[in-house]
Amino acid sequence: MRADGKPHAVCVPYPAQGHATPMMKLAKVLHSRGFHVTFVYTEHNHRRLVRARGAGAVAGLPDFRFATIPDGLPPSDPDATQDQASICYSTTTTCLPHLKSLLGDLSNSAAGTPPVTCVVADSIMSFAVDAAAELGVPCALFWTASACGYMGYYNFRFLLDHGLTPLKGEEQLSDGYLDRPVTNALGMTRQMRLRDFPSFIRTTDRDDILLNFMIDELERASRADAIIVNTFDELEQPALDTMRAILTPPIYTIGPLNFVVEQLVPDGDGSSPLAAIRPSLWREDQSCLEWLHGREPRSVVYVNFGSITTMTSQELVEFAWGLANCGYDFLWIVRNDLVKGDAAVLPPEFLEATKGRCLLASWCEQEAVLRHEAVGIFLTHYGWNSMMEGLSSGLPMLGWPFFAEQQTNCRYACVEWGVGMEVGDDVRREVVEERIREVMGDNEVGREMRRKAVEWKNIAVHATVLPDGRSLANLECLLKDVLCSPQRNAV
Repeated sequence: MRADGKPHAVCVPYPAQGHATPMMKLAKVLHSRGFHVTFVYTEHNHRRLVRARGAGAVAGLPDFRFATIPDGLPPSDPDATQDQASICYSTTTTCLPHLKSLLGDLSNSAAGTPPVTCVVADSIMSFAVDAAAELGVPCALFWTASACGYMGYYNFRFLLDHGLTPLKGEEQLSDGYLDRPVTNALGMTRQMRLRDFPSFIRTTDRDDILLNFMIDELERASRADAIIVNTFDELEQPALDTMRAILTPPIYTIGPLNFVVEQLVPDGDGSSPLAAIRPSLWREDQSCLEWLHGREPRSVVYVNFGSITTMTSQELVEFAWGLANCGYDFLWIVRNDLVKGDAAVLPPEFLEATKGRCLLASWCEQEAVLRHEAVGIFLTHYGWNSMMEGLSSGLPMLGWPFFAEQQTNCRYACVEWGVGMEVGDDVRREVVEERIREVMGDNEVGREMRRKAVEWKNIAVHATVLPDGRSLANLECLLKDVLCSPQRNAV
């Protein structure tokens, strides 16, 4: 195809690992469907990616390129996740002119690069709608979390109007107030408790940055040309039905994206140049897969709390001894910044007690680990990428939600989907040990969770692999109706 006739998508992820990962998957899918792709990192994360993976990580291809914009923040620890409240405020208030300038430069670049024809931005980078409108191209917003999480945020105004948030005092975090049932929230299960809503309601400040940021971003979503969601309809039908009823743009569910990528992107065996394009901000430890080889099927506990979760040193120790005492082999991802304000140091006695049956790593290629037949349970933070990957692998989950809509995902996994259990806010080694044994063991609870996990995996496969799969059909409609539609008039 001639360069001047090729569609050109500019993909703008929110600058965090959990957002860049699904946006990269979507970008690869677009590339596989004939798009020229420009993937936009913030300068901070671009530098971090190069340190973690080398310059080849951002070398790109002739039709898959990288660009950067500043995030507006002062320099910080070059290898640590940025403060979320700060990055939310800064991107909202400083990034629009930089993105406008980038889009203009890309559309007026040298011959061989097609002009920008659409923008796909993270839903919490909604300033991209204004930048795309000025250029006169459609903008789709990509909600990288769950539909139930979306509705959790959407109900923030409902919770404010009913005086349920902000909290009256810090004591309400621990006096049972958060256990209050909330049975009439729009588009959500009637079994919700206040603690099951996204964590930003746990504030005493009506002017809390994250609380108001999410309210504002969701209200701006109706200005987009489409909303893309990394989920499948069968999993979250009630929440999706409500989203489609309250939002003006059409909703396109195209998940689980990891299955879609496997179907459409020819890099699964590592032979394609696309295989080298990965958004991991940590260097992945390749020994994890080697360690799993040869272990009995479904015999290993895989533990990863994601890219943002932090815990106290005492919580780290409680998790450690729970894992040590459960009796199963385990692979545990322990990031350097997992412990708040300190190094993640495990007791020598723990290391001695688990010698030969545990592997500790700083990061790994999670999808490959979850697909390995040796893994029997996923101890997770209930982040949405991890949940999609866990469900796609047919694994039951045990969780410790930390942040944002992870609490909502946890409630749905445990109550609605039947694939999860929760450790509880107050981490105790006895509980960790007991929960692992319950899910891994040959008992009614464990068998039922494993059955449900495999059932959801099969439904996800149908949505993304079979010819009549709804997610693949939705992707085709997204391309035809929005991303490849004629340019609209500039404003």
